[in-house]
Amino acid sequence: MPRWKILVSDRIAKEGLDMLTPKADVDVKTGLPPEELGKIIGDYDALIVRSETQVTADIINKGKNLQVIGRAGVGVDNIDVDAATRQGITVVNAPTGNTIAATEHTMALILAMSRFVAQADASMRKGEWNRAAFTGTEIRGKTLGIIGLGKVGIEVARRARAFEMNIIAHDPYVSQDHATVIGAKLVTMEELLKESDYITVHVPLTSSTTGLIGAKELATCKKTVRIINVARGGVIDEQALYDAAEAGKIAGAAVDVFSKEPAKDNILAKSSKIIVTPHLGASTAEAQTGVAIEVAAQFLAMMEGNPARYAVNAPMIMPEALGALSPFVDVCVKAGSIAMQMCEGQPDLIKITYTGEIAKYDTTLLKPAVIRGILGNSSDIRVNVINVNQVVQARGYKIVEQKETESDHYTSMIAVELTTSRKTVMVAGTSTRGETHIVRLDEYWLDLTAPGGYILLIRHTDRPGMIGAVGTETGKQNANISFMEVGRLSPKGRAIMAVGLDDALPEAALKGIRAIPGITEATVVKV
Repeated sequence: MPRWKILVSDRIAKEGLDMLTPKADVDVKTGLPPEELGKIIGDYDALIVRSETQVTADIINKGKNLQVIGRAGVGVDNIDVDAATRQGITVVNAPTGNTIAATEHTMALILAMSRFVAQADASMRKGEWNRAAFTGTEIRGKTLGIIGLGKVGIEVARRARAFEMNIIAHDPYVSQDHATVIGAKLVTMEELLKESDYITVHVPLTSSTTGLIGAKELATCKKTVRIINVARGGVIDEQALYDAAEAGKIAGAAVDVFSKEPAKDNILAKSSKIIVTPHLGASTAEAQTGVAIEVAAQFLAMMEGNPARYAVNAPMIMPEALGALSPFVDVCVKAGSIAMQMCEGQPDLIKITYTGEIAKYDTTLLKPAVIRGILGNSSDIRVNVINVNQVVQARGYKIVEQKETESDHYTSMIAVELTTSRKTVMVAGTSTRGETHIVRLDEYWLDLTAPGGYILLIRHTDRPGMIGAVGTETGKQNANISFMEVGRLSPKGRAIMAVGLDDALPEAALKGIRAIPGITEATVVKV
C-alpha cells in the first residue's frame, strides 16, 4: 500500500488523525494563507479541509500530486469541484458524521424562536423582568415546511413529528413514496411557502439554490412564519430576510450560516427578531469526531485501491463489481495502447465491447483504463472515472460502449476498436489466472500473454519458412525473442505473426523484415 503524504489545513478531531498517522505521513498546518498553501500543496497526495480553507482552482492546479481532497463535513462549496474533476482528483465529504448535530441545532432554533429564549435571556441580563413581552407559541399542530429531504431534512422531519407537527416538504429529487415513509407530504415550492408556519432549508449551495428564498418568496409566506437556515449561507437572501423581519412581514428567523464567514458585521445580527449563531450546526464533540473518522476511513480505502464511499465527483462502484472488474483494468490499458500503436493517426471513433460475464457488471471503471492506454505517454493528465468524460471531450473522441452477455470464446473479453480516417483496428483481451492475455488482433485469433516489453506484429501470407526468415532477421540484430504466435484465417492465406521481443527493433531491422517476400506490414508495439 502506498504511503501518502497528507496535509490537514483545518482542525479535525484527533480520532481521525490517529487513523491516518500509522499509514500516512500527516502534516497539520492550519490557518495557512492562500499563497502559503499554494507553495506547499504540490508536495502532498491528499488534502483534508473543513469550511475555513478555500480550495480554489489555483490551489488545485498547483497540487500536481493531489489524488484526493477530503471535506470533513457535508458541504463542498469551499472546494472547486469542477477544477478537481478536470485534474482527476477525487473529492470526498462526510455526509453522515454531523447529521444529528445539524438536526438537533435546527430543532433547538425552532424552539428558541418559538419561546423567545435568546431575547428573554438578553432582557434578564439587563435586570429586566418582562414576561408579557415574551409570550411564545407552541409548535404542536403547526406546519413545518422542509426544503430538501436529504439526510438532515429527514432527521428533522422525524423529530418534528415527535412534537406533533404537520410535515410538508419540497424536494424535486424525492418520490412521494419516500416522503410518506417519514411522514411528510410533498408539495410545490409555492404551496410550501404559503402553508408553512415554520420553514427550514436543508439544501447545498449551488447555482440553483443561491438566493432560493428572497423578497418575492418571503412575500408569499404567512406573516406568522418563522424561517430557519442551518444549511448554507446564501441560500436565503440575507437583506431580504432582515427587511421582512423588521417590517413584520415574518414573525422571525434563526440563522446559523452566512454568505460570508466569519460573519462579524452581518445585517441579520442587527435585528432583535432574528436569532444568529456562529455556524454551530456541526459543532458538537460527537460530530467533530464523526466527520473526521468518516473522511479518514475513505482516505484509507483509497490508499488500498478501493473506491471512496462518499465521492462527490465520482460514480459509486459497488464492492462486488470492483472485485470482478479489477483484473480487467490492465487488459483495457494494454488493449487500448496496442490498438493506438497499430492504427494510423488519431481515432475519430473508439468502440469498447464488453463480452461475457463482465458485461453483467457496471463497467464504469474500465472506460478510463482504455483511454489511459490510448493516450499512453502523450499526456500527463491523470485519467480516471472522475475526469474521463472531460478528457474524451477535450480531444474530440467519440466513444461507443456496448455489452454482449453471451460469449462464444471466453468467459469475459474486452475489445477495443479504433477508427481513423485511414483504417480501423481492433484489439481484444481477457484475464486468466491474474494474467492479461491479448486474444485477438483485428480478425485474427491468437493468445499472447502481455507481461511487458515489445511485440513485433507482422502481417503476411502464411507459407513454409516464414517464421525462420523472420527469426534470421531478428537474429542479425541480436534481438532476443521471448515468444511467437501466429493467427491465420486459413492455411496459406492471410495471417498475422506476433513476436515477443525484449528490446525494440531499429528501423533498419524492420526494413529487412518488410523486404521478406509475402510480408505486407511489420510494426513494433510496446506493451
